[in-house]
Amino acid sequence: SRPPADDEGAATTTMMMAATRPSEAMPWTEAEVSTGTTIMAVAYEGGVIMGADSRVSTGTYVANRVSDKVTAIHDKIYMCRSGSAADTQAVSDYVRSYVAAHAIEGDRPPLVKTAATLCQRICYQEKDRLLAGVIVAGYDPYKGGQVFVVPLGGTLQQVPFAIGGSGSTYIYGHVDHVYRPTMTKAECVDFVKTAVERAMARDGSSGGIIRIVAIDAAGVDREYITVS
Repeated sequence: SRPPADDEGAATTTMMMAATRPSEAMPWTEAEVSTGTTIMAVAYEGGVIMGADSRVSTGTYVANRVSDKVTAIHDKIYMCRSGSAADTQAVSDYVRSYVAAHAIEGDRPPLVKTAATLCQRICYQEKDRLLAGVIVAGYDPYKGGQVFVVPLGGTLQQVPFAIGGSGSTYIYGHVDHVYRPTMTKAECVDFVKTAVERAMARDGSSGGIIRIVAIDAAGVDREYITVS
């Protein structure tokens, strides 16, 4: 039988208080490690420039201030990772293994598009299980510098430049205004540095240092920039 109306209201109030009680919240030690982040890549005539912040968070707790979110896939192909740290690390590990085997079998440098397509297939096939948004960029001797973006859901698109992560929402207007297809390498480095720095200033999940990766026919140059 149904309880009296007053008892129903009291029961509902008790349940609501229990659901919102601070002590019932998940402790930060059990929260998922996330690379809530700012990542970016831009292609220019002769190569690509990639950049990312370095903050990794577990809920509201900063788990790592100087992580490396620009991960090597092959000699001249790199991946910028955003989303779940565990998911994106797993995807990059699989793609790195597949691309290495492909390069040995083909006896030639792999295409940037090949690595991006492998990444897209994994992200799409496992889209219900993964929280991974990545940018795959690099240089190959056939098509030069290229940038591919694989957002949540596993689509694939080649773009002149790409931004991603929680910090990207703050800089869409800036990058659309500043980007020019004819930018030089030095201008692209400054473009990436400024954009990531502005995102870090506004996004609580982005921070630490700025890692810059420059990839061209000569090889890969890495540097980091401290932000005051």
